[in-house]
Amino acid sequence: MKKKFSVIFILMAFLFTVSCFCGMTFNKVFADFDNNIGIDVKSKAAFLMDSKTKTVVYSKNETEKLPIASMCKIMTLLICFDSIDEGIVSIDDTITVSKNASGMGGSQVFLEENADYLVGELIKAIVVASANDACVALAESISGSEELFVEKMNDKARELNMLNTNFVNCTGLPKPGQYSCAIDVATMFNELLTHEEYFRFSKIWTDKIKHPNERFTDISNTNKLIRFYNGCDSGKTGYTAEAGHCLAASAIRNGMRLVSVVISSPDSKTRFKEVSSMFNYGFANYTNKQIIDNTKPLDLVAKIDGGKKENIEVVAEKPFYIFSKKDEKRSVELDFVPLQTIKAPVKKGDVLGELHIYENGAEISLINVLANEDVNAKTYFDVVCDIGKNWGIL
Repeated sequence: MKKKFSVIFILMAFLFTVSCFCGMTFNKVFADFDNNIGIDVKSKAAFLMDSKTKTVVYSKNETEKLPIASMCKIMTLLICFDSIDEGIVSIDDTITVSKNASGMGGSQVFLEENADYLVGELIKAIVVASANDACVALAESISGSEELFVEKMNDKARELNMLNTNFVNCTGLPKPGQYSCAIDVATMFNELLTHEEYFRFSKIWTDKIKHPNERFTDISNTNKLIRFYNGCDSGKTGYTAEAGHCLAASAIRNGMRLVSVVISSPDSKTRFKEVSSMFNYGFANYTNKQIIDNTKPLDLVAKIDGGKKENIEVVAEKPFYIFSKKDEKRSVELDFVPLQTIKAPVKKGDVLGELHIYENGAEISLINVLANEDVNAKTYFDVVCDIGKNWGIL
């Protein structure tokens, strides 16, 4: 069952190829910033991609292993939110801060030893103020020790195919053997963005951390783009003398979310300027069109054997988008391949087939098609009624 339709944007030529970086597949649409657009990327490594489709718009030294300073806290936060989802810890839990955690150096919110803090307050301290003491306090609470927590960080990195990354602590403080690369940072940051609860904290510009005895520590977001770039709602900075100035950030406009990373910028102003410039280019030249909406029934049906209904309404398991240059026309073909036999009863959410998506004769995506309703099997009485109808009795 094939359907053809065109997706119209606004430009003429578009190169759509597939490239593989670090074991993870990205759609790649390179723009030569330095020569064609006039943006001079001084950072040692840089990366810009569309969040939904993982289409690469720009990259520079994207797989080079480099220290990333506090951007490793992206993975720390990712493990924290995963742990909340898994029920290991709750955002409203109270945990007691150890002497080890309270004594961390570098950026901190001055947690008190043996004092109790809400998990949500500690997460806020990490997201907004890049607090090392809050990182260790949460790591110890979730895994028992920072060392065991770091094992989870590396396990997650392998799960995400971040092959040029290794963590040795949860803070990003300089330590031999800790490194990552621009594409890996973009990968883990993009994964963090799947946790809606994260945005509760990432959009904060200024706030306070509450300590016992009504003591407060004022905090302000280290990611200045939260306030000064239209659409930026998340990000993580990093700086050490070894790593230079780093930034991973995301911005969304008109439903299109971009993720940008720079590593080892010469100064803080440059990292914000270069990420902003990459965002500007992406939003000015690209668009992300939703082709399949998984919240709405597809314009097709599946036939059922032995059901109270002959046909069943179906939906796609996930949405599908085409990230593309503006002013451009692309022709996409959809081919629904149902299961060989679909027998009742069928429950809502059952897989009933596959939707193959083609462009220029090449398959670019495959999405499961699910039942959007329950269909019960025919009863003996239903069968008798059907026989009667066929004989013209009823």
